[in-house]
Amino acid sequence: MSDALIVIDVQNDFCTGGALAVPNSDEIIPRINALMSEYDSIVLTQDWHPNEHLSFASSHKHKKAYDSIDMSYGYQVLWPDHCIQGSEGAEFHSELNTSQANLIIRKGMNPNIDSYSAFYENDKKTPTGLEGYLKTLDVTDVTLVGLATDFCVNYSAVDAAKLDFNVKVMTDLSRAIDIEGSLADAFKKMTSVGVKLI
Repeated sequence: MSDALIVIDVQNDFCTGGALAVPNSDEIIPRINALMSEYDSIVLTQDWHPNEHLSFASSHKHKKAYDSIDMSYGYQVLWPDHCIQGSEGAEFHSELNTSQANLIIRKGMNPNIDSYSAFYENDKKTPTGLEGYLKTLDVTDVTLVGLATDFCVNYSAVDAAKLDFNVKVMTDLSRAIDIEGSLADAFKKMTSVGVKLI
């Protein structure tokens, strides 16, 4: 048995002053760093969008940030431009200990599909390769922390549970955007598939 810590999207654009800042996000970083020594494997995820990604409100006439549309794969919130490949906003927060990472998973690179989960793009079919990596290392238990609880942490946790990992989300080391009840909805979805919220 082996366990992994998956640190979701602790990037400049999701932290204070970023294009899509999650409230109080910076305060979790020192405690995430301290937690890393307790795990066999550390995985960091990184939102990594091309310019003009279809999940950006700026890619749609007459739409603004936080509007929603139907895409080929279903419901999509439209976001401010964020985490653009090679930009300062896409970089990991300078206080995050990236030297401990065994693997960095970049997601959201397909310009036509958003990607919240560390395991699959939002079409629910295109894998990132993380499942195979973890199972090759005989990882059975995963703990998720990071940003944002109600989107990328939630989607990653639900997918991990469906892939038969034992999943915990440390809610005190995650922060939410919370749009129109999205945090309560995320908690409900995670617990419904057996994710432990601690």
